[in-house]
Amino acid sequence: MSPREPLLHPIPIRDLRPTQLTVGYREVEDKRRHWREKQKKDGGGDFLGAHMIPVLLGPKGRRYVIDHHHLARALLEEGVSEVLTSVVADLSHLEKAAFWVFADHRGWAHPYDADGVRQPISDLPKSVADLADDPFRSLAGELRRAGGYAKDPTPFAEFLWADFLRRRLKRKLVETDFTAAMREALQLSKTPEAAYLPGWCGPTD
Repeated sequence: MSPREPLLHPIPIRDLRPTQLTVGYREVEDKRRHWREKQKKDGGGDFLGAHMIPVLLGPKGRRYVIDHHHLARALLEEGVSEVLTSVVADLSHLEKAAFWVFADHRGWAHPYDADGVRQPISDLPKSVADLADDPFRSLAGELRRAGGYAKDPTPFAEFLWADFLRRRLKRKLVETDFTAAMREALQLSKTPEAAYLPGWCGPTD
């Protein structure tokens, strides 16, 4: 018999473990709208098949999300119960402490709160449903889509931009006048002070 592709098993979204503390709720809402559009168009099956959630297989066989936290949260809020996952690394043989040390050093964990302050790994939520809001993460995501910086493979690149913006803009502005915050963010993104950030595309002269 010829070899076959491995079987893909849907995983309950509520069983997925986050590797970060926050998401941008505004960005979650954008992904919810995008999902509803896909549902109306073709039921959403093709979209789910093309957007598997990358995970680490950790102690006790738990799946830890290392990307697409916003999508997982959006689908959960839209009533989707299961998603397909892609196992990036099987670390299920490791003890819990060793697992987190390894994940942390590989850039697979980001235990920073909505103020940009690192917290203990033990503070990570047990479900994507419990991820807190970081409005600066929403701002950073929208800034990239607006051309403020380029998409970059650096782990948690958007959070690095969020932290940069957090130190220069008032949270109240982001929460009450997102458009004005975006204008300021676009200006800040082109300054030399942002040149160290992944995807920076400001002037070089």
